[in-house]
Amino acid sequence: MWRAFGLGLLGVLAVGCESPAVPAAAPYQPIADVRETMAWILLPAADVIWDSAGTIITAEGRTELAPTTPEGWEEVRRNAAIVAEAGNLLMMPGRAEGPDWIAYSRGLHSTGRLAMAAAEARDPDALFEAGGAIY
Repeated sequence: MWRAFGLGLLGVLAVGCESPAVPAAAPYQPIADVRETMAWILLPAADVIWDSAGTIITAEGRTELAPTTPEGWEEVRRNAAIVAEAGNLLMMPGRAEGPDWIAYSRGLHSTGRLAMAAAEARDPDALFEAGGAIY
């Protein structure tokens, strides 16, 4: 009995250790090239973050750029997620151009996540720092 159990367990373990099947073709189909991905997806999202962080000082006075409403912070958070996801898009086969490009793309991903965390915390200083890192 134990021998049959042991053989059955080995069979289950052997099946569980097999590599998953790799599809012949990727299940995704990129639409935009790298330039378009950056211009249409990344930069508009980064602009929202940059326009929502920091202070403008003029002769007329001081203007804080940080959002003042929950909806404003949520807009920044959504766009920070787009920046992070753009980092993923730029690492896809056909877009990734070597280790330096992968490092740049990973940096976008991590700084987008920092901006998301700053927006979730409604922390203008952290948002400013994340915006600088995205730049």
